[in-house]
Amino acid sequence: MRPTFWVPPVLWMALILWFSSDTGSAAHTGPWLLPILRALAPWATPAQLDTIHALTRKGGHVTEYAILAALWLRALVGGRAVRPAATAWIAFALSLGWAILDETYQSFFPSRTASATDVAIDGTGALLAVVVGHLGWRQVAERATVFLLWVTALGGGAALALNALSGVPSSRALWLTMPLAAFGLLGRRLWWARRHDSSEEGPTAPR
Repeated sequence: MRPTFWVPPVLWMALILWFSSDTGSAAHTGPWLLPILRALAPWATPAQLDTIHALTRKGGHVTEYAILAALWLRALVGGRAVRPAATAWIAFALSLGWAILDETYQSFFPSRTASATDVAIDGTGALLAVVVGHLGWRQVAERATVFLLWVTALGGGAALALNALSGVPSSRALWLTMPLAAFGLLGRRLWWARRHDSSEEGPTAPR
């Protein structure tokens, strides 16, 4: 594998390890991140700002490991070092393994703590990247949309039924979102059926 493929993920791994030292602790990110959050949300209380700060840091975990997995996926696909079917799994395994070593490394610094939850968050970011990279943005977006429509339709229907049986009035939002999700699923099914029929007919032969 040429250096142009494997150098970027290795450099990114080194950068992650550098941020895992005292440099990336909450005590160091707070002084510059909290003023930005306070400017963006002037209504927030100090406790709320601390919570947003913590969530932003967790979001950083997802982002940095999504980038790492994407870089390894690019390296494995471009370098053709392994079979194409295995590239996503290997990229995910490398990222998850680094996340475990990363958290172990953090345990050596008093200002940092090793956390299995952070490993799971890191793994989630890596998994998202390899799924998108393997399936493509369109397929992932389509499947996520269908999943959300089913959750909204089924969950909304169940909530409406439960409220009706309990004698509790349902909100207007629930009455609106559940039918819209159901119509969305129905419309998608009809669209796919029409598209399937068109593909079976094929192009009309010229006379």
